[in-house]
Amino acid sequence: MIEKTHGLTKDALRIDAAAETERIVDRLRTVLSRELKRRGLVLGLSGGIDSTVTAALAVRAVGKERVFGILMPERHSHSESRSLGQIVADSLGMACVEENISGILEAAGFYRRYDATVREVVPDYGPGWLSKIVIEGVASGGGYTTFSIVAQDPKGHTVRTRLPLKAYLEIVAATNFKQRTRKMIEYYHADRMNYAVAGTPNRLEYDQGFFVKGGDGLADVKPIAHLYKSQVYQLADYLEMPESVRRRLPTTDTYSMPQGQDEFYFALPYEPMDLCLYGKNHALDPEAVASAAGLTREKVQFVWEDIDRKRSTTRYLHLPPLLLGEVPEISRSL
Repeated sequence: MIEKTHGLTKDALRIDAAAETERIVDRLRTVLSRELKRRGLVLGLSGGIDSTVTAALAVRAVGKERVFGILMPERHSHSESRSLGQIVADSLGMACVEENISGILEAAGFYRRYDATVREVVPDYGPGWLSKIVIEGVASGGGYTTFSIVAQDPKGHTVRTRLPLKAYLEIVAATNFKQRTRKMIEYYHADRMNYAVAGTPNRLEYDQGFFVKGGDGLADVKPIAHLYKSQVYQLADYLEMPESVRRRLPTTDTYSMPQGQDEFYFALPYEPMDLCLYGKNHALDPEAVASAAGLTREKVQFVWEDIDRKRSTTRYLHLPPLLLGEVPEISRSL
C-alpha cells in the first residue's frame, strides 16, 4: 500500500514492507487453496529481483516444500542468470531444477530465424557475433520511438543500424519463442505436481505490457503485479534476499549482448520511470514529478505520452480470449 505524502519525493513509493509482505502472503494462501485449488506453486527463476521476491513470498505462503523453481537458460543467456537463480533457490531452501531450452529453440527454428533477420540489416552477421535491440526516442527527448540493432563481431567491433518495421517485428516474434517455451516448461511441472504457476511481473511491466502473451504474461497468480519496481526492491531488502540479486541491474536477458530494460522498452531506468508512472496515476503536476525524478517538465510529458501509447497498443495483451457468443453456464460461475 502506498503511503500518502504532501509532495512528490523519492519516498512517495515507500511502503510498510512487513505489512505488505503479510498481506500478500495471506492472500496468496487463500487464492491457492480456495480459488485455484492447487497444492503449491511453480515459477521460473531468472536471477532477477522480481522472480526472487515472488519465490520468497511463495515460500512464506505455503512453505519451501511446496514451491518449485526452474532455471531455464539457453544459448544467449548470461551465465549470471543461472548462478543467481540457483543462489536464490538455495537461500530459500526450495527445490529447483534446470531445464536448458536451447534444444527446443533450435528445433523451433529460433536461432535460424533470428540470425537470418539480423542479416537483412547487418549482412556480415554470422557465427561468433552478438546482438541486441535498443530503443531510441523518448529517453533522448524525442516524441516518438524507433528501434536499432546493435551487433558486435568476434573482434569486438560494434555496428548500430536502424531497424525497419518488418525486421523489428520478425526479431521480436522470434525472441518471443523464448518466453513461450519457458512457460510451457513451467506448466509441465505445475501439471505433474498439481501446482499453480506464479507469474513475476511488477506494476511497471504489467501496466506497460512488457510481457509476451502466452509467455511470461501467462500465469495463474501474479503476486507482485500491483507493486512498483522500487517497492519490489523494498520487499527484497525486508526479506533479506541475497545481496548479489539486489545489486543486479534489471535486464531482459533475451539477447546475446547485455541489455537493460530501459534500452529495450522503457523510456527511463526503473526509479525515475516508477516516479513518472506514479505521478501520472495520481494526476500530479508534471513539474513536481520532474523535480522528484531529476527530469525536465518536457521529458516527463514525453514519458507520459509514451505510457499512454504503450497502454493503448498493448491492451490486447491483457484481454482474455474474446467470445463471439455468450456461454452463460460458464460466465455465471466466474
